[in-house]
Amino acid sequence: MDPQNALSAGAISLIFTDRDRVAETFGEPVVQCLQVRPMNKDGGAGGNDRYRLVLSDSVNYVQCVMGVQMSHIVREGKLQPNSLLRLKTYNPSGVGNKRILILVDLVVLEEYTVTEKIGKPVLLEADASAPPQQQAAPAPIATSNFYGVKTEEQKPRVAPPPPRQQTHGGNASRSNNTKNGMAISKIESLSPYNHKWTIRARVSFKSDVRTWHKPSGEGKLFSVNLLDETGEIKATCFNELVDQYYDVLEQGSVYYISTPCRVNMAKKQFSNLPHEYELAFERDTLIEKAEDQTSVPQVMFNFHTIQGLQSVEKDTNIDVIGVIKDVGEMNSFTSKSTGKPYEKRDITIVDDTNYSVRVTVWGKTAADFDGQPEQVVAFKGVKVSDFNGKSLSLLNSGSLSLDPDHEDAHRLKGWYDSQGRTENFQTYNSMASMGAATGRPQVFKLVGDVKAENVGMVQEEYFNIKGTVVFIRQENFAYPACPTERCNKKVIMDGDGWRCEKCNITHERPSYRYIMSVNVCDHTGQLWLSCFDDVGRVVMGMPGDDLMALREEHGDVGTAPAFENAACRTYNFRVRAKMDTYQDQQRYVFLVPIRYQAMSASALDFKAEGRKLADMIKEMSI
Repeated sequence: MDPQNALSAGAISLIFTDRDRVAETFGEPVVQCLQVRPMNKDGGAGGNDRYRLVLSDSVNYVQCVMGVQMSHIVREGKLQPNSLLRLKTYNPSGVGNKRILILVDLVVLEEYTVTEKIGKPVLLEADASAPPQQQAAPAPIATSNFYGVKTEEQKPRVAPPPPRQQTHGGNASRSNNTKNGMAISKIESLSPYNHKWTIRARVSFKSDVRTWHKPSGEGKLFSVNLLDETGEIKATCFNELVDQYYDVLEQGSVYYISTPCRVNMAKKQFSNLPHEYELAFERDTLIEKAEDQTSVPQVMFNFHTIQGLQSVEKDTNIDVIGVIKDVGEMNSFTSKSTGKPYEKRDITIVDDTNYSVRVTVWGKTAADFDGQPEQVVAFKGVKVSDFNGKSLSLLNSGSLSLDPDHEDAHRLKGWYDSQGRTENFQTYNSMASMGAATGRPQVFKLVGDVKAENVGMVQEEYFNIKGTVVFIRQENFAYPACPTERCNKKVIMDGDGWRCEKCNITHERPSYRYIMSVNVCDHTGQLWLSCFDDVGRVVMGMPGDDLMALREEHGDVGTAPAFENAACRTYNFRVRAKMDTYQDQQRYVFLVPIRYQAMSASALDFKAEGRKLADMIKEMSI
């Protein structure tokens, strides 16, 4: 088809005047991109880029703002000036007397090659595009509402005719797709560029009222998460609005919410939602309970696999689902900073990636948790930590669901019942995934490559190797440590006991912890690894106390069989390569300046190794 004939001539005007007819007339309209420009000053760097477009249908052109979720098509070079696009999801808006089209989803029609502007389009004027109901409305688009200014012109909108009530909701019948003649906006399309909208959303989460007291004043707030089929957004009420709206909004119920309502940039440190904006209710925000409570989903998940946590950055908020492997006891403790009591419980979950992870829940959730091993549990809003490799913590704004009616839950239950119950799971041991804490996937290397590339020479680096234990130095393989939990400092003999200077306690016996030098190899070379207690226990197959007891009782003859048994075994090692330093100065020790420390060791999973080899063969096209 000729590119000019492919354009939906007249569609842009119709989008702003009679949106319902657009689908009837054009389906998904096809337009031409005349201009693409980044909105942020750094030119669209950093991944949170937004772009301003000018789109034409050959009759009119209009300014557009593209949602950040679509920015990748610009970064990838797919969207260029003069390209033809198909608009799939969009939202007409306005700022003052200007018309702006918010682009939520679009497709670049790469089959058309166009090098110049089609037709002689003119700017879509505001007076030509205003909908009939907006032209007759006594109140203009309330741009001042965005900044929180209360004007008298807003009053007619706040007092609709009876029997409808402004905030407590009414039983007036309404269409599923319109409210008072205005199309229902989708949550994913909300932005500061759209000043007049109505959403239909379910309250998926409602916080308690929180108060603060500062020298500058005091206040209170509560927040809700609002959900529709396209996404989820946080909304907050402050001070006197808490009394106005707290009892109106019920968790789990569906509401129509209309402007005036501010749309601000999301404060990610206080939210676990991916939406780039959040809402702040105003005194005149319209909230009405919907008659149809079933048309909006109950909850929306964006699950990560447990194995996929390796590439998730620290402090990221995510959703995760798994089968409960273990439920820990509830522990109570007092916060040192606030003096308040807290409860916590650790739950270990697994999934069909053959990985496990610990999830910590807090407070009332920890106390009330009644899940049992082999049940499926879904967590919404957990924070990723790199403590002990990787661990998760349920946020105050998060939630959990036992045996949810979700396709992933049904799939995991079937997998666990058929084969997962007998699987061995890879755990995130202490520091096992430090490289992944930076958002980088784990790097697997051969020993020869590690040396040839001088890994760790310039900066600290982490990598994985598959190595076979060749030799273990048997002298000074362990040190006497303080047995107090999480101390591990070296103790010194003091009379009949062992004294810890840090704890200021004398113990009857120390706890011997491994500090070993282990030589490992693969088919490309050998490497000396420094190994501490966690790795030593894996390699030796026993605690340091047991091995030291053999030496104390039988000398080196008693420990020799243990060292012989540990040799010639193969493990997956997580290794840190780092320049050796002394008093903050890099030094070369025996011309081997890089120190390799084994952060974790795990026995080979032959099923996973087989899959890895199969993937390598596939990449080689053998």
